[in-house]
Amino acid sequence: MFELKILSKIATSYQENQPFVVYRKPNAKEVLALFSKNDSLFLLEDFSDSGFVFAPFDAKEKPIFFPFNEFDFFSENINFIDEPIVKNNFSESEFQKENHQKIVEKAIQEIKNGRFQKVVISRKESLSFKNFDVVLTYKKLIQNYPNAFVYVWFHPKVGLWLGATPETLLTVENLRFETMSLAGTQVADNLASVVWQQKELEEQSLVTDFIESQLKNKVEHLQIGNPETVKAGNLFHLKTAISGTLHPSESSLKELIESLHPTPAVCGLPRNIAKNFILENENYNREFYTGFLGEMNVISKESNLNKTQLFVNLRCMKIENDSANLFIGGGITKDSNPEKEWQETVSKSKTMKLVL
Repeated sequence: MFELKILSKIATSYQENQPFVVYRKPNAKEVLALFSKNDSLFLLEDFSDSGFVFAPFDAKEKPIFFPFNEFDFFSENINFIDEPIVKNNFSESEFQKENHQKIVEKAIQEIKNGRFQKVVISRKESLSFKNFDVVLTYKKLIQNYPNAFVYVWFHPKVGLWLGATPETLLTVENLRFETMSLAGTQVADNLASVVWQQKELEEQSLVTDFIESQLKNKVEHLQIGNPETVKAGNLFHLKTAISGTLHPSESSLKELIESLHPTPAVCGLPRNIAKNFILENENYNREFYTGFLGEMNVISKESNLNKTQLFVNLRCMKIENDSANLFIGGGITKDSNPEKEWQETVSKSKTMKLVL
């Protein structure tokens, strides 16, 4: 596969209960890492600070922050050797299926009753194992998902998380920003066989329209691209690129993030009503699943650009008590089918199951 000095530091830091994050950006050859020498827990207080942020789904809770000046920074390039993806067969729980479909049915009825237009329903699936190997699992994630933001994050007071997310929340370079609307999912053998149904097209349009409405009065030169099909692991999604410019004196990074997070792609519309339905009905705490993570306020030595690059925390898992807790979900609209929604979560769960 490949060997990195950073990987040995992961093993040491995890064994010694010291915080760290190791990450590889989409389509990059470089692995970046932050390692701490103590177990201090920092929360994000100032959105102008420079560091790595790890934020929960519930925007009322403060994000965890790894300040660059409190951590040792490392980077290494990867030498890839192509290896086949190892397939694992996990049986699906009939109880989980029944429970998930009941919540989906309730959500569809609420949509038909006019309570909201869309809601994202997710579930947590726990897989038991012995002697979890954090380094091997992270290596497999890097190897199998070159187009994703692939990370392993640990703090002894919070837990161990790993993920390979296909979705960018926000990229900002000085005043220029880019985001995306990502919604609609299907399994397909190749791009030519992808045909989007009305349900997926509507779901994607709802997310795009929400982002446009949130930003149009807060930014300049807002541009909305055309939907395109993108591949993420074993799945295809619909993506619309969105970009613009922040007002020099008015808009802030904090305001921009609060406008976007959580997006309808992970929550629903209207946002607050959909979020309340999620909190009332999912029957578990999402924690950092469908939150966001990434670098904030990195100053480039070459160009003097201030860059922030944040990703939505999808296709992720939390490791605790000899279990891998996987988090998977899907967008529900009036045209949703409970059986198909269940199968979509099964397909999405394979991203993490392939590396366990």
